[in-house]
Amino acid sequence: MSDTKRSKLTRRAALAAGGLAATGALALSFGGSSSKTFTPSTEGTDTLNRGNGAEPDTLDPNKIDGNWENNIACDMFMGLMTEDAACKPIPGAAESYSVSSDGLVYTFKIRDHKWSDGTPVTAHDFVYSLRRIANPKTAAQYVPILYPIRNMQQAAEGSVSPNEIGARAIDDKTLELSFIYQVPYLMQLAMHETMMPIPAHVVEQYGDDWVQPGRMVTNGPYVLKEWIANDHIHLVKNPHFYAQDTVAIENVYYYPTQDQSAAIKRFRGGEFDLLTDSIPPQQISWLRRIMPRELRLSPYLLTQYVQFNYKQKPFDDLRVRRALSLAIDREIICQNVMRGGETAAYSLVPPYLPDYPEGPRLHFKSIPAAERAAKARWLLSEAGYGPNNPLRFDFSTSNTTEAKIVALALQEMWREVGCEVRIVPSDSQLEYDLLRKQQFSVAWVGWIADYSDAKDYLFLFQSSTRDLNYGTYVNPQYDALVEKSDYMKNPRERTAILMQAEQLLLDDVAIAPVFFGVTRNLVSLQVKGWVDNPTNFHRSRWLSLDRDAVNV
Repeated sequence: MSDTKRSKLTRRAALAAGGLAATGALALSFGGSSSKTFTPSTEGTDTLNRGNGAEPDTLDPNKIDGNWENNIACDMFMGLMTEDAACKPIPGAAESYSVSSDGLVYTFKIRDHKWSDGTPVTAHDFVYSLRRIANPKTAAQYVPILYPIRNMQQAAEGSVSPNEIGARAIDDKTLELSFIYQVPYLMQLAMHETMMPIPAHVVEQYGDDWVQPGRMVTNGPYVLKEWIANDHIHLVKNPHFYAQDTVAIENVYYYPTQDQSAAIKRFRGGEFDLLTDSIPPQQISWLRRIMPRELRLSPYLLTQYVQFNYKQKPFDDLRVRRALSLAIDREIICQNVMRGGETAAYSLVPPYLPDYPEGPRLHFKSIPAAERAAKARWLLSEAGYGPNNPLRFDFSTSNTTEAKIVALALQEMWREVGCEVRIVPSDSQLEYDLLRKQQFSVAWVGWIADYSDAKDYLFLFQSSTRDLNYGTYVNPQYDALVEKSDYMKNPRERTAILMQAEQLLLDDVAIAPVFFGVTRNLVSLQVKGWVDNPTNFHRSRWLSLDRDAVNV
């Protein structure tokens, strides 16, 4: 595609988004004069206000699956390991561990600490939690991430009792976990919400209602005080947290911020101290000018991609999937739509994962955009589509400003190759519920790494992953490769097998990767202790406030 045509396409996509990026109307009506000063918060140093994206569906560690839920729940609960300020693993509920000679059995010593109601936390609470998440009745979406634990997959599929998983309490302070293969990323996985304990004595009393304010008890820095749906969630410092003397902030308020433009207004007005992943693309340049120190852009272990539903025709046709992928001009989306420093994605796994060299990729990366578009039209023609019979489909996306703008750009790119696309936006919670239920044709999806290993991306497309395998991708060869990698003890050989699996996934066009992300945060200069990190988790435990700092 020529530069002239690229420019026209960019303008059309911008105009389709309401003319905002082309005219600057949003910056003028929303931002006002660039000389306006930021208003410091009048809250005390004991209260932190966080803009947090979507409204949570739940705060139950066995059931959450969104980063907006993780942000809150992981302020309240602590796994065997926990994160430091840079999101690196450090000892959490476990003070030490040992490993068997074959690397398959880990024995953790649980530190002396209490639930927020004063009841001791024991190894039995961890066993209870793992058995509960393994139980099919819990309907835990994220349980496949725990399949390395012995019998976890069989329990989740209902073929064995949850009591048979490889988790047992040797005594109140000793937890033993058994695995079916060595897990090189276990210390990071041990920070994950799926491996956090839940209070057996409370869950047994209240059932699923144990997560209500006044009932929920936690073992981390904070405990739930109030939850006003679609307004705010209020956490207070846990007086029984074992390191509570090191926690500076007494109160944390989380606010849903699906309306990203309104959220930035509230940040500039001093209502929010933090905004995480809530910066609309068309505001990046403006914020760089007026709030360069507050705007935090950094590399992110996030891949954004188009997901195809294999259950629905015509997306079971490789020619259709390949055509839609070819039609996407990833460079235009990164440079002219996103604008935050994102990089075009021609693979699923981000290129900056440790010990995973760049290799697998979409084969058309070096082909000019105009040739790709021509190939896309030809493939659609071969599949039976053309001017008299355009491919029509719904494109599902979340209701955030960023997602809608990207959707409009994709809609225009697909229109250029003869498709008629209807954008169907939903609130983030509903969007991911539709994805889990496979109630979509084509959708906009993002995946943030739970741990810094390629397996965390590739397990999503194993047939055994069920709900998180949104497109119901099934390829026995792919399954066999990923499973084979689990048993490879040599790191280089393991990586080579994972790369083979990823290339197969890309060749099958199970997805169309679009870009690798950049964190998009606004952090008040009054917030101290913030450390940019590639998973973009920032626990309130490590933050403090200096209300004398002036933001200008």
